[in-house]
Amino acid sequence: MRFDILTIFPEFFGALPDQGILGHGVVSRALRTGLASAHVHDLRSFTHDRHRTVDDRPFGGGEGMVLKPQPIFECLESLAIAPRPARDGSRETVILLSAQGKPFKQSTARRLAALDRVVLICGRYEGVDERVSQLLCDEELSIGDYVLSGGELAAAIVVDATVRLLPGVLGHADSSRYESFGEGDAQDLEEERKGRASGGGGTDASADVQAPPRSTNASNGLLDYPHYTRPAEFLGVSVPEPLGSGDHQAIRRWRRQAALAKTLANRADLLSGADLTDDDREFLATLGYRRGD
Repeated sequence: MRFDILTIFPEFFGALPDQGILGHGVVSRALRTGLASAHVHDLRSFTHDRHRTVDDRPFGGGEGMVLKPQPIFECLESLAIAPRPARDGSRETVILLSAQGKPFKQSTARRLAALDRVVLICGRYEGVDERVSQLLCDEELSIGDYVLSGGELAAAIVVDATVRLLPGVLGHADSSRYESFGEGDAQDLEEERKGRASGGGGTDASADVQAPPRSTNASNGLLDYPHYTRPAEFLGVSVPEPLGSGDHQAIRRWRRQAALAKTLANRADLLSGADLTDDDREFLATLGYRRGD
C-alpha cells in the first residue's frame, strides 16, 4: 500500500520514509518491511516564483491566507494521479484533510486499508482553495471537532490507523478486530445468546468453553474492556478476581460488563447504536442507564 502526503512542511515526516513521526512502532515496521510505503512531497517544489509562494489572500477579504490550487494540481500531475472522473476508486483515493471534512472513523480506516494508494493533502493556514476539493479530491476528512494549525498531524493519524489494519503489520491477525471500534465477532455474541437460552450459562454445547475469551466487542460499537497485567496487586489495587480465576465464562461476563461500564462512562452515545442483549440492558440499568437517555 502506498501513501503520498502533500505538505509544505515535509520535515515533519522526516528526511526518510521511516523517520519523523512515522518512524516509530508498527508503522515504521510496515515501512521497513515493504508492507506499506510513504512518500512525502513538498508543495513548495511546485511553485514558480522566487519566494516559492504557496498561499495568497482570500477573495472577498477576511483574515488568514489560503493555500493556492496550482502547486497541489501540479504535484498530483507529477504523481500520475488520474483525474477524479477517471480515477479507479476501488484502488486509489485523494483526500483533503480539513476541519470541514467528514469524521475519520475506524470504519474509514478499514475502507482505506483495502486500497492500493491513498493521497493525503495537508491543509494549512485559513484553508485550501475550494477548487482542490471540487476538482481533485474524492472526500474531505476531519480527525475531530477542533482546528489544527495544519493537516500534518491528521495525515499521520490516518496513516497510522490505516497501516495497522494491513495484513501482516500487527503481531496477531485478530489484534485489530478485538479492540475499541473493532469489528468484533458476531459469532461470540450469538453463542452467548444461545447458551443463555438453553441454560448453558453463557455458551452453547458447540462452543469451545475452554478457549480463552477473545472479545467482548462481539456486538460491535462498544469500547474495549479494561486490561490488566502483572503484578496482581499494585499500590493497593488488585486485578479483578474473575480475571485470575481460570473460569473462561466468568472472564467473558466480567469483560463484557466492564466494556459496557467503560462505554457508559466515556462514550454513552455509542450505546444507542450498540447491539445489546437483555443481560446487557439489565446490567446497564443497575448503572442507571436506559436506552434513550
